[in-house]
Amino acid sequence: MTTALPLQRKKPHVVRKWLADPLAIIGLIIFLGFVGMALIAPLLSPYDPSLPDLRARLVPPGSPGHLLGTDQLGRDVLSRLIYGSRVTLIVGFGGVLLTAIIGVVLGLMAGYLGGRVEAFIMRLVDTLIAIPSILLYLTAIGVFGPSLTMLIVVIGLINWTTFARVVRGEVLAMKQREFVEAAHALGQSDVLITLKHILPNILSSVIVVATLNVATIVILEATLSFLGFGVQPPTVTWGGMLSEGRNYVASAWWLATLPGMAISLLSLSLIFLGDRLRDVLDPRLKT
Repeated sequence: MTTALPLQRKKPHVVRKWLADPLAIIGLIIFLGFVGMALIAPLLSPYDPSLPDLRARLVPPGSPGHLLGTDQLGRDVLSRLIYGSRVTLIVGFGGVLLTAIIGVVLGLMAGYLGGRVEAFIMRLVDTLIAIPSILLYLTAIGVFGPSLTMLIVVIGLINWTTFARVVRGEVLAMKQREFVEAAHALGQSDVLITLKHILPNILSSVIVVATLNVATIVILEATLSFLGFGVQPPTVTWGGMLSEGRNYVASAWWLATLPGMAISLLSLSLIFLGDRLRDVLDPRLKT
């Protein structure tokens, strides 16, 4: 007589774990919707976003031919929102990519090398955190000029501190592990150990921080555009639409409300995705 072996409970698949969170599903749908809208903007946009039509100025939402109304120059708001998503996503992902590269490299150096290198990098981090970030952005863009490329570069050069601190902490814990010590014993170089053994094991934390950082950069881009230091007209940005619409809040509420809602929806979707990525990828939260 044979004894049946107890069935082993399978760990939930990553996809099933993801689908178990309604907020993550909503965030993913909203995010993919914005990305798709940006990719096929010329096909979706019913009008030229920069073409004025003074005969149709301040048409309210729901009017024939203008689903979301028009602005003070008669430009179609829906078309401007569609094209504005392009700039927002380019700045968001371009900025977080440059930010992640700088922050991860400096965080790896600080955590692994230690000593004077770590002290210098962390003092630089403390200095950037101590200075109001908006002041740094306004100063840098005021000196070098507002453009799409310069905006991404400035964000990358200033906003890397979160990545550096997270990566440094992960490396400090990781370099004490047995497999890192074994690699040392085998005579592997510090660069090889860092890239082959440490970096792959901290990528989950980097991905989570990057996702949440995109939401921060989206709001930052809108803030700078609102203040007039973002990408300049005729390029359409959500922050620029918000800035133009603030003078018409009483008479044309949709000019400021709709771009504000777009910024909020995109930011919330990224926050929902970041929270779920943390739950799925963080090994300390796996059961």
